[in-house]
Amino acid sequence: MSRAQTEIEDMTPRELRADVPALSDAAYFNFGAHGPSPRYVVEAAASSIEDHEFGSGATDPYEHAFGTYDAVRERIAEFVGAEPDEIALTESTTDGITRIAGAIDWDPGDVVVRTDLEHPAGVLPWKRLEREGVEVRVVETKNGRVDREAYAEAVADALLVCFSAITWTHGTRLPVADLVGIADEAGAFTLVDAVQSPGHVPMDVSAWGADAVAAAGHKWVLGPWGAGFLYVDRDAAADLAPRAVGYRSVADPSADEIEYADGAKRFEVGTTTAAAHAGLVEALDAIDAVGLDAIEARIESLTDRLKDGVPDDRLLSPRAYETGLVTIDVDDPEATVERLAEEDIVIRSLPYPDAIRASVHAVCSESEVDRLVEALDAGW
Repeated sequence: MSRAQTEIEDMTPRELRADVPALSDAAYFNFGAHGPSPRYVVEAAASSIEDHEFGSGATDPYEHAFGTYDAVRERIAEFVGAEPDEIALTESTTDGITRIAGAIDWDPGDVVVRTDLEHPAGVLPWKRLEREGVEVRVVETKNGRVDREAYAEAVADALLVCFSAITWTHGTRLPVADLVGIADEAGAFTLVDAVQSPGHVPMDVSAWGADAVAAAGHKWVLGPWGAGFLYVDRDAAADLAPRAVGYRSVADPSADEIEYADGAKRFEVGTTTAAAHAGLVEALDAIDAVGLDAIEARIESLTDRLKDGVPDDRLLSPRAYETGLVTIDVDDPEATVERLAEEDIVIRSLPYPDAIRASVHAVCSESEVDRLVEALDAGW
Protein backbone atom coordinates (compact mmCIF):
# COMPACT_ATOMS: atom_id res chain seq x y z
CA MET A 1 0.00 0.00 0.00
CA SER A 2 1.08 3.56 -0.58
CA ARG A 3 1.91 6.08 2.09
CA ALA A 4 -1.35 7.94 1.39
CA GLN A 5 -3.34 4.73 1.86
CA THR A 6 -1.57 3.50 4.99
CA GLU A 7 -1.03 6.75 6.89
CA ILE A 8 -3.78 9.12 5.77
CA GLU A 9 -7.18 7.73 4.89
CA ASP A 10 -8.79 11.17 4.80
CA MET A 11 -6.50 14.06 3.97
CA THR A 12 -7.25 17.76 3.66
CA PRO A 13 -5.75 20.09 1.05
CA ARG A 14 -3.76 21.71 3.85
CA GLU A 15 -2.25 18.35 4.81
CA LEU A 16 -1.48 17.60 1.18
CA ARG A 17 0.29 20.94 0.87
CA ALA A 18 2.35 20.34 4.01
CA ASP A 19 4.03 17.38 2.31
CA VAL A 20 5.18 19.43 -0.73
CA PRO A 21 8.58 21.00 0.06
CA ALA A 22 8.56 23.36 -2.94
CA LEU A 23 5.41 25.12 -1.70
CA SER A 24 7.15 26.43 1.40
CA ASP A 25 9.22 28.90 -0.62
CA ALA A 26 6.70 30.89 -2.66
CA ALA A 27 3.07 31.61 -3.46
CA TYR A 28 2.87 29.10 -6.29
CA PHE A 29 0.24 29.49 -9.04
CA ASN A 30 1.68 27.47 -11.93
CA PHE A 31 0.09 24.04 -11.52
CA GLY A 32 -1.17 24.17 -15.09
CA ALA A 33 2.47 23.78 -16.14
CA HIS A 34 4.01 21.82 -13.26
CA GLY A 35 2.72 20.64 -9.90
CA PRO A 36 5.56 20.13 -7.41
CA SER A 37 5.42 16.67 -5.86
CA PRO A 38 4.91 15.69 -2.23
CA ARG A 39 8.00 14.21 -0.62
CA TYR A 40 6.51 10.72 -0.48
CA VAL A 41 5.80 10.76 -4.23
CA VAL A 42 9.48 11.33 -4.92
CA GLU A 43 10.37 8.69 -2.32
CA ALA A 44 8.09 6.18 -4.10
CA ALA A 45 9.84 6.87 -7.41
CA ALA A 46 13.26 6.51 -5.80
CA SER A 47 12.19 3.33 -4.02
CA SER A 48 11.07 1.87 -7.34
CA ILE A 49 14.54 2.38 -8.78
CA GLU A 50 16.19 0.92 -5.67
CA ASP A 51 13.95 -2.14 -5.73
CA HIS A 52 14.76 -2.68 -9.40
CA GLU A 53 18.49 -1.98 -9.28
CA PHE A 54 19.39 -3.27 -5.80
CA GLY A 55 17.27 -6.41 -5.91
CA SER A 56 18.71 -9.86 -5.71
CA GLY A 57 20.60 -11.00 -8.79
CA ALA A 58 18.21 -13.92 -8.91
CA THR A 59 15.28 -11.56 -9.47
CA ASP A 60 14.37 -11.03 -13.11
CA PRO A 61 14.46 -7.23 -13.63
CA TYR A 62 12.09 -7.48 -16.59
CA GLU A 63 9.56 -9.45 -14.59
CA HIS A 64 9.83 -6.85 -11.83
CA ALA A 65 9.32 -3.95 -14.26
CA PHE A 66 6.44 -5.61 -16.08
CA GLY A 67 4.70 -6.29 -12.78
CA THR A 68 4.98 -2.59 -11.96
CA TYR A 69 3.67 -1.60 -15.39
CA ASP A 70 0.62 -3.82 -14.90
CA ALA A 71 -0.11 -2.41 -11.46
CA VAL A 72 0.22 1.16 -12.71
CA ARG A 73 -2.13 0.57 -15.65
CA GLU A 74 -4.73 -0.81 -13.26
CA ARG A 75 -4.44 2.22 -10.95
CA ILE A 76 -4.64 4.75 -13.79
CA ALA A 77 -7.60 2.92 -15.34
CA GLU A 78 -9.45 3.06 -12.04
CA PHE A 79 -8.78 6.79 -11.73
CA VAL A 80 -9.98 7.76 -15.21
CA GLY A 81 -12.84 5.30 -15.75
CA ALA A 82 -11.17 2.86 -18.16
CA GLU A 83 -10.08 -0.76 -18.28
CA PRO A 84 -6.39 -1.62 -17.75
CA ASP A 85 -5.96 -2.92 -21.32
CA GLU A 86 -7.07 0.51 -22.59
CA ILE A 87 -4.14 2.29 -20.89
CA ALA A 88 -0.64 2.72 -22.33
CA LEU A 89 2.17 4.20 -20.24
CA THR A 90 3.87 7.14 -21.95
CA GLU A 91 6.24 9.93 -20.97
CA SER A 92 3.83 12.83 -21.46
CA THR A 93 0.70 14.11 -23.16
CA THR A 94 2.80 15.18 -26.14
CA ASP A 95 4.20 11.67 -26.33
CA GLY A 96 0.71 10.18 -26.36
CA ILE A 97 -0.62 12.51 -29.05
CA THR A 98 2.42 11.87 -31.21
CA ARG A 99 2.01 8.10 -30.87
CA ILE A 100 -1.57 8.33 -32.14
CA ALA A 101 -0.47 10.56 -35.03
CA GLY A 102 2.10 7.95 -36.00
CA ALA A 103 -0.31 5.03 -35.87
CA ILE A 104 -2.62 6.14 -38.69
CA ASP A 105 -1.96 5.54 -42.37
CA TRP A 106 -2.21 9.04 -43.81
CA ASP A 107 -2.81 9.88 -47.44
CA PRO A 108 -2.46 13.26 -49.16
CA GLY A 109 -5.73 15.12 -48.82
CA ASP A 110 -6.69 13.56 -45.47
CA VAL A 111 -8.06 16.13 -43.04
CA VAL A 112 -7.12 16.82 -39.42
CA VAL A 113 -9.19 19.27 -37.39
CA ARG A 114 -8.03 21.09 -34.28
CA THR A 115 -9.06 24.27 -32.50
CA ASP A 116 -7.01 27.45 -32.19
CA LEU A 117 -6.86 26.81 -28.43
CA GLU A 118 -4.48 23.86 -28.54
CA HIS A 119 -1.17 23.55 -26.74
CA PRO A 120 1.79 22.89 -29.06
CA ALA A 121 1.33 19.22 -28.14
CA GLY A 122 -1.88 19.33 -30.16
CA VAL A 123 -0.43 21.45 -32.96
CA LEU A 124 3.03 20.23 -33.94
CA PRO A 125 2.22 16.59 -34.88
CA TRP A 126 -0.35 17.81 -37.40
CA LYS A 127 1.96 20.53 -38.69
CA ARG A 128 4.47 17.78 -39.42
CA LEU A 129 1.83 15.85 -41.38
CA GLU A 130 1.23 18.86 -43.60
CA ARG A 131 4.55 17.96 -45.23
CA GLU A 132 2.88 14.75 -46.42
CA GLY A 133 -0.08 16.55 -47.93
CA VAL A 134 -2.44 16.27 -44.97
CA GLU A 135 -4.80 19.22 -44.62
CA VAL A 136 -5.03 20.76 -41.16
CA ARG A 137 -8.16 22.78 -40.45
CA VAL A 138 -8.19 25.12 -37.47
CA VAL A 139 -11.53 25.91 -35.87
CA GLU A 140 -11.43 29.51 -34.70
CA THR A 141 -12.91 30.17 -31.29
CA LYS A 142 -14.03 33.12 -29.19
CA ASN A 143 -13.26 33.55 -25.49
CA GLY A 144 -12.26 29.92 -25.18
CA ARG A 145 -15.53 28.59 -26.62
CA VAL A 146 -16.12 26.35 -29.64
CA ASP A 147 -18.98 27.19 -31.98
CA ARG A 148 -20.70 23.85 -32.60
CA GLU A 149 -21.85 24.71 -36.11
CA ALA A 150 -18.39 25.80 -37.22
CA TYR A 151 -16.91 22.71 -35.60
CA ALA A 152 -19.45 20.38 -37.25
CA GLU A 153 -18.74 21.91 -40.64
CA ALA A 154 -14.98 21.51 -40.17
CA VAL A 155 -15.15 17.84 -39.13
CA ALA A 156 -17.66 16.74 -41.77
CA ASP A 157 -14.98 15.01 -43.86
CA ALA A 158 -12.15 14.78 -41.33
CA LEU A 159 -10.10 11.69 -40.58
CA LEU A 160 -9.09 12.87 -37.11
CA VAL A 161 -10.15 15.57 -34.64
CA CYS A 162 -7.96 16.77 -31.77
CA PHE A 163 -9.10 19.15 -29.03
CA SER A 164 -8.54 19.85 -25.33
CA ALA A 165 -10.90 18.96 -22.51
CA ILE A 166 -9.79 22.08 -20.62
CA THR A 167 -8.25 24.92 -22.60
CA TRP A 168 -4.82 25.98 -21.40
CA THR A 169 -5.45 29.46 -22.81
CA HIS A 170 -8.66 30.41 -20.97
CA GLY A 171 -9.38 27.62 -18.50
CA THR A 172 -12.70 26.87 -20.16
CA ARG A 173 -14.17 23.38 -20.16
CA LEU A 174 -15.09 22.18 -23.61
CA PRO A 175 -18.15 19.90 -23.97
CA VAL A 176 -16.08 16.80 -24.66
CA ALA A 177 -18.89 14.26 -25.07
CA ASP A 178 -20.83 16.60 -27.39
CA LEU A 179 -17.80 17.32 -29.57
CA VAL A 180 -16.93 13.63 -29.70
CA GLY A 181 -20.50 12.82 -30.73
CA ILE A 182 -20.39 15.30 -33.62
CA ALA A 183 -17.08 13.84 -34.81
CA ASP A 184 -18.39 10.30 -34.47
CA GLU A 185 -21.30 11.11 -36.76
CA ALA A 186 -18.78 12.30 -39.34
CA GLY A 187 -16.72 9.12 -38.95
CA ALA A 188 -13.67 10.93 -37.54
CA PHE A 189 -11.21 9.53 -35.01
CA THR A 190 -11.37 11.60 -31.80
CA LEU A 191 -8.28 12.43 -29.75
CA VAL A 192 -8.62 14.48 -26.56
CA ASP A 193 -5.80 16.35 -24.82
CA ALA A 194 -6.81 15.98 -21.16
CA VAL A 195 -3.59 16.97 -19.43
CA GLN A 196 -5.31 19.71 -17.40
CA SER A 197 -7.98 17.34 -16.05
CA PRO A 198 -6.47 14.66 -13.74
CA GLY A 199 -6.34 15.80 -10.13
CA HIS A 200 -8.16 18.99 -11.08
CA VAL A 201 -11.68 17.92 -12.06
CA PRO A 202 -13.43 14.55 -12.21
CA MET A 203 -12.86 12.74 -15.51
CA ASP A 204 -14.45 9.64 -16.99
CA VAL A 205 -13.02 8.67 -20.35
CA SER A 206 -15.73 6.08 -20.92
CA ALA A 207 -18.42 8.76 -20.55
CA TRP A 208 -16.52 11.03 -22.97
CA GLY A 209 -16.62 8.34 -25.64
CA ALA A 210 -13.42 9.47 -27.37
CA ASP A 211 -11.24 7.05 -29.30
CA ALA A 212 -8.14 8.22 -27.45
CA VAL A 213 -7.29 10.51 -24.52
CA ALA A 214 -3.75 11.67 -23.78
CA ALA A 215 -2.79 12.98 -20.34
CA ALA A 216 -0.07 13.06 -17.69
CA GLY A 217 0.31 13.37 -13.95
CA HIS A 218 2.91 16.10 -13.50
CA LYS A 219 0.45 18.98 -13.20
CA TRP A 220 -2.61 18.92 -10.89
CA VAL A 221 -1.96 15.37 -9.67
CA LEU A 222 1.43 16.52 -8.31
CA GLY A 223 3.15 13.49 -9.81
CA PRO A 224 6.66 13.26 -11.29
CA TRP A 225 7.69 14.32 -14.76
CA GLY A 226 7.70 11.42 -17.20
CA ALA A 227 4.48 9.82 -15.92
CA GLY A 228 2.21 10.18 -18.93
CA PHE A 229 -0.59 7.88 -20.00
CA LEU A 230 -2.68 7.26 -23.08
CA TYR A 231 -6.21 5.86 -23.09
CA VAL A 232 -7.20 4.12 -26.31
CA ASP A 233 -10.60 2.53 -26.76
CA ARG A 234 -10.00 -1.18 -27.37
CA ASP A 235 -12.02 -1.24 -30.59
CA ALA A 236 -10.21 1.84 -31.91
CA ALA A 237 -6.83 0.38 -30.94
CA ALA A 238 -7.40 -2.69 -33.12
CA ASP A 239 -7.25 -0.52 -36.25
CA LEU A 240 -4.07 1.34 -35.29
CA ALA A 241 -0.54 0.28 -36.25
CA PRO A 242 2.05 2.37 -34.37
CA ARG A 243 5.20 3.21 -36.31
CA ALA A 244 7.22 3.21 -33.10
CA VAL A 245 7.33 -0.48 -32.28
CA GLY A 246 9.34 -2.63 -29.86
CA TYR A 247 9.14 -5.75 -27.77
CA ARG A 248 6.46 -4.28 -25.50
CA SER A 249 4.30 -3.38 -28.52
CA VAL A 250 3.83 -6.88 -29.87
CA ALA A 251 2.39 -10.25 -28.92
CA ASP A 252 5.59 -12.15 -29.78
CA PRO A 253 8.84 -10.21 -30.36
CA SER A 254 10.40 -13.25 -32.10
CA ALA A 255 7.60 -13.85 -34.61
CA ASP A 256 8.30 -13.47 -38.33
CA GLU A 257 5.48 -10.95 -38.72
CA ILE A 258 4.44 -8.13 -36.43
CA GLU A 259 1.34 -8.90 -34.43
CA TYR A 260 0.58 -5.95 -32.22
CA ALA A 261 -0.35 -6.48 -28.59
CA ASP A 262 -4.02 -6.24 -27.79
CA GLY A 263 -5.42 -2.89 -26.71
CA ALA A 264 -3.41 0.17 -25.79
CA LYS A 265 -0.26 -1.76 -24.87
CA ARG A 266 0.69 -1.69 -28.56
CA PHE A 267 1.67 1.95 -27.94
CA GLU A 268 4.37 0.99 -25.45
CA VAL A 269 7.76 0.40 -27.02
CA GLY A 270 10.77 -0.78 -25.04
CA THR A 271 12.80 -0.63 -21.86
CA THR A 272 11.81 2.33 -19.70
CA THR A 273 12.08 3.00 -15.99
CA ALA A 274 8.90 2.45 -14.03
CA ALA A 275 9.99 5.00 -11.41
CA ALA A 276 7.96 7.99 -12.58
CA HIS A 277 4.81 5.89 -12.86
CA ALA A 278 5.40 4.38 -9.42
CA GLY A 279 5.45 7.95 -8.13
CA LEU A 280 2.29 8.69 -10.10
CA VAL A 281 0.44 5.89 -8.29
CA GLU A 282 1.41 7.46 -4.98
CA ALA A 283 0.21 10.86 -6.20
CA LEU A 284 -3.12 9.44 -7.38
CA ASP A 285 -3.62 7.83 -3.98
CA ALA A 286 -2.99 11.19 -2.30
CA ILE A 287 -5.49 12.95 -4.57
CA ASP A 288 -8.07 10.28 -3.77
CA ALA A 289 -7.32 10.65 -0.06
CA VAL A 290 -8.33 14.30 -0.30
CA GLY A 291 -11.16 13.63 -2.74
CA LEU A 292 -11.80 15.34 -6.06
CA ASP A 293 -15.04 16.86 -4.80
CA ALA A 294 -13.18 18.57 -1.96
CA ILE A 295 -10.38 19.62 -4.29
CA GLU A 296 -12.73 21.16 -6.83
CA ALA A 297 -14.83 22.91 -4.17
CA ARG A 298 -11.73 24.56 -2.74
CA ILE A 299 -10.40 25.51 -6.17
CA GLU A 300 -13.74 27.16 -6.91
CA SER A 301 -13.62 29.13 -3.67
CA LEU A 302 -10.06 30.30 -4.25
CA THR A 303 -10.57 31.22 -7.91
CA ASP A 304 -13.69 33.20 -6.98
CA ARG A 305 -11.57 35.07 -4.46
CA LEU A 306 -8.96 35.81 -7.13
CA LYS A 307 -11.48 36.89 -9.75
CA ASP A 308 -13.16 39.23 -7.29
CA GLY A 309 -9.94 41.23 -7.36
CA VAL A 310 -9.63 41.35 -11.17
CA PRO A 311 -11.52 44.04 -13.16
CA ASP A 312 -13.94 42.80 -15.81
CA ASP A 313 -11.88 44.29 -18.63
CA ARG A 314 -8.80 42.38 -17.40
CA LEU A 315 -10.33 38.95 -16.82
CA LEU A 316 -10.05 36.71 -19.91
CA SER A 317 -11.36 33.55 -18.25
CA PRO A 318 -15.05 33.12 -17.40
CA ARG A 319 -16.02 34.97 -14.23
CA ALA A 320 -18.18 32.05 -13.13
CA TYR A 321 -16.14 29.07 -12.00
CA GLU A 322 -15.08 26.47 -14.53
CA THR A 323 -11.51 25.51 -13.58
CA GLY A 324 -8.53 26.69 -11.59
CA LEU A 325 -6.91 28.28 -14.65
CA VAL A 326 -7.38 32.06 -14.55
CA THR A 327 -6.09 34.13 -17.48
CA ILE A 328 -5.58 37.85 -16.94
CA ASP A 329 -4.78 40.67 -19.35
CA VAL A 330 -1.81 42.79 -18.29
CA ASP A 331 0.15 45.41 -20.17
CA ASP A 332 3.42 43.44 -20.25
CA PRO A 333 3.01 39.75 -19.41
CA GLU A 334 6.71 38.87 -19.34
CA ALA A 335 7.59 41.85 -17.16
CA THR A 336 4.68 41.06 -14.86
CA VAL A 337 5.88 37.48 -14.39
CA GLU A 338 9.35 38.76 -13.53
CA ARG A 339 8.02 41.42 -11.16
CA LEU A 340 5.86 38.93 -9.28
CA ALA A 341 8.73 36.45 -9.08
CA GLU A 342 10.69 39.09 -7.19
CA GLU A 343 7.85 39.03 -4.67
CA ASP A 344 7.95 35.20 -4.49
CA ILE A 345 4.75 34.79 -6.48
CA VAL A 346 4.94 32.25 -9.31
CA ILE A 347 2.68 32.56 -12.37
CA ARG A 348 3.36 32.23 -16.10
CA SER A 349 2.82 34.18 -19.29
CA LEU A 350 0.94 32.81 -22.30
CA PRO A 351 1.77 33.27 -25.97
CA TYR A 352 -1.95 33.25 -26.79
CA PRO A 353 -3.74 35.19 -25.59
CA ASP A 354 -0.92 37.61 -24.77
CA ALA A 355 -1.58 37.49 -21.04
CA ILE A 356 -0.64 35.89 -17.74
CA ARG A 357 -2.18 32.76 -16.25
CA ALA A 358 -2.59 31.84 -12.60
CA SER A 359 -3.25 28.16 -11.90
CA VAL A 360 -5.04 27.90 -8.56
CA HIS A 361 -4.91 24.49 -6.86
CA ALA A 362 -6.66 23.35 -3.70
CA VAL A 363 -3.27 23.43 -1.96
CA CYS A 364 -3.05 27.19 -2.43
CA SER A 365 -4.09 29.42 0.47
CA GLU A 366 -6.38 32.42 0.84
CA SER A 367 -3.48 34.57 1.97
CA GLU A 368 -1.50 33.67 -1.15
CA VAL A 369 -4.44 34.58 -3.37
CA ASP A 370 -4.71 37.92 -1.56
CA ARG A 371 -0.98 38.53 -2.13
CA LEU A 372 -1.46 37.87 -5.84
CA VAL A 373 -4.43 40.22 -6.05
CA GLU A 374 -2.53 42.98 -4.26
CA ALA A 375 0.52 42.53 -6.48
CA LEU A 376 -1.59 42.67 -9.63
CA ASP A 377 -3.50 45.68 -8.38
CA ALA A 378 -0.22 47.55 -7.95
CA GLY A 379 0.57 47.05 -11.64
CA TRP A 380 -2.70 47.97 -13.38
